[in-house]
Amino acid sequence: MVYDLEQENKEILARYKDLISNTYRTLDEEQNKLIRKAFDIALDAHKDQRRKTGEPYIYHPIEVAKIVANEIGLGATSIACALLHDVIEDSDYTYEDLKKIFGKKIADIVNGLTKISVMNHQNISIQSENYRKLLLTLSEDFRVILIKIADRLHNMRTLESMTPEKQKKIASETVYIYAPLAHRLGLYNIKSELEDLSLKFNNPDVYWDISEKLELAKENREKYVQEFTKEVSEQLAEEGLNFSIKGRAKAISSIYRKMLKQGVTFDEVFDNYAIRIIYKSDAKNEKFLAWKIYSIVTDLYHSNPQRMRDWISQPRSTGYESLHLTVLGPDKKWIEVQIRSERMDDIAEKGVAAHYKYKEGFRQNTDEKNFERWVTEIREVLENQQELSTTELLDNIKLNLYSKEVFVFTPKGEIKILPIGSTALDFAFAVHSDLGTKCLGAKVNGKLVPISYVLQNGDQVDILSSQNQKPKLDWLDIVVTSKAKSKIKAYLNSHKNEASQEGKETLQRKLRHAKINFNDEEINKMQKFFNLKTSQELFMAFQDGTLDTGDLRRYIESKSVFNNLLNRLRKSPTKNQLYEEAPETNLDMIVFGKDEEKMNYSFAKCCTVIPGDKIFGFITISDGIKVHNDNCPNAINLRAQYDYRVLPAKWVNEESFKNRIKIEIEGLDRMGMINDITAVISNNMSMDMKSMSIESNNGIFLGNINLEVKNKSQLEETFKQLKNINGVSRVKRL
Repeated sequence: MVYDLEQENKEILARYKDLISNTYRTLDEEQNKLIRKAFDIALDAHKDQRRKTGEPYIYHPIEVAKIVANEIGLGATSIACALLHDVIEDSDYTYEDLKKIFGKKIADIVNGLTKISVMNHQNISIQSENYRKLLLTLSEDFRVILIKIADRLHNMRTLESMTPEKQKKIASETVYIYAPLAHRLGLYNIKSELEDLSLKFNNPDVYWDISEKLELAKENREKYVQEFTKEVSEQLAEEGLNFSIKGRAKAISSIYRKMLKQGVTFDEVFDNYAIRIIYKSDAKNEKFLAWKIYSIVTDLYHSNPQRMRDWISQPRSTGYESLHLTVLGPDKKWIEVQIRSERMDDIAEKGVAAHYKYKEGFRQNTDEKNFERWVTEIREVLENQQELSTTELLDNIKLNLYSKEVFVFTPKGEIKILPIGSTALDFAFAVHSDLGTKCLGAKVNGKLVPISYVLQNGDQVDILSSQNQKPKLDWLDIVVTSKAKSKIKAYLNSHKNEASQEGKETLQRKLRHAKINFNDEEINKMQKFFNLKTSQELFMAFQDGTLDTGDLRRYIESKSVFNNLLNRLRKSPTKNQLYEEAPETNLDMIVFGKDEEKMNYSFAKCCTVIPGDKIFGFITISDGIKVHNDNCPNAINLRAQYDYRVLPAKWVNEESFKNRIKIEIEGLDRMGMINDITAVISNNMSMDMKSMSIESNNGIFLGNINLEVKNKSQLEETFKQLKNINGVSRVKRL
């Protein structure tokens, strides 16, 4: 392909000028020189490189730098690092080169942004290790995460050039780790865009359906906002306030989550857009003016007290501050109203990076303490990272990225902010790790409670401890915070050999009593019987009580009859077994990979598939290939963490396929409704209905139906006809 190099050079220069058009006025001469030097090095490093689209690679770091400067609001050092973020990874420049040119700080940040390219461990996802490296840099310099999020945002904006498989992989990684991190760092606009773009590539039908409906409703929405603005503006202006009012549609991904959570259609989501009132204020009057505006709005419109949220008196741990209320606005429609100052809005838009602009007078202690508290918590989790697998580390970190919060107090009146659902044991670990490991129970508001007590807002908690207490395996089921989980796991791992030896001795005694030899062959059989991977897991299970004498008796009884029983089941399966295995024995229906190979497979139990569904294969450790629906609840995690084990899959021979699925149907109860439903399924569609259960309450029925389906088009036509039945309001596949 022939490229117009002269035109490309003009475009590169134009993009660079666009980058510095804003920063040039706000930065000093030395800072602007730093950005220019970084641009020159990046231009040299990427001079012969192109993106998948065919455009010069240098476009990408320039666009990432624009996001860092304009959308996140970082300074010269971060802009320079954004321009250089792929230099070590994709060119001959080394860490030492950058250190010599720019100094240690910039070289360290760029090195933190460099992906891991070589792995020494088999069966570990390279991407998972990149996540680990990214999280390890967080506690050293949070700018690494912010630049990486900007990098991911630009990649998502330009994802169209990738193959569908690559799009799904990157989109899954994005919604799995980058969107939650953006949320936790207060980058709400970026978080919403990342989630929307992930939905666009993971579930395009849903994305475009909601997008089109939002566009159709745009005119009515704008008219509504104008009417609201006119009424409110008159009152605010009379009070001499300096303000602006904006209306905005909620994020597509947010609307989709509400549809799933509430089991409703797009038209039934009543708050799919919001109004934001932003006012100017000095530090002294900021809080007073927020409540003054609240009073004016609620004088005009009736408010719903159940949906009132005050994040000004007690900001979120991300630093987010705003008053949220839902009012019955013009035309008697419910609308969410957000009230915030310009400072609050800046922090809501640019997150933690904006905090440092407001150190004088504006509650800096609250914002910075909340962020520092979170970074400290991350650091404490990472202290034990060598004992945790990458998956465990990610799960622990992710636990607190999206969590809502509960506010509780120590006996001295110090406030502790924990995720909703936290227990007394979580509180103990939040106070100090040693207190957590020795926790016996607690006094909450003067009353004795167990360590599993779930904390409520305003509780005063006093932890009871003992030097003889030790963490137990079942504590992991009690705690919800990442700090508590990581500390418990670290303790259990460090004492694993000791506990394993105790369990081994316990099992030896029990087998000796049962007159069974203790040897490697017997241990291997027991591992398989109890579905455990190692002998250490087996010994640990007998040590901590997961397995006991009753389980051992069950194993002994199975020894003599297991093989005969298994053979009999294979020779004469039951009706249900014949039905369940039928799809799995026809191995000609699905092919895998680019070469469309036929392989042994079975269907995953976490989702249902029928011909016409988009599917993929996943290579399991011990159970071959499992076929999943593209919309499987586990699809995003599998693609994000184990992409190297995901196989593209497609249907090739669907005629003989039958699978049982479950649907839910809801509507107004009336005489003849069941007859109408069965007529559609059995007569019109000639489908085999395996079972039906209907419950009616206050004139509304809810039914669950098990159907045997041949393909997706048959199911879609069935849904269409069911929805046309008089009184049916909703039909969905479970």
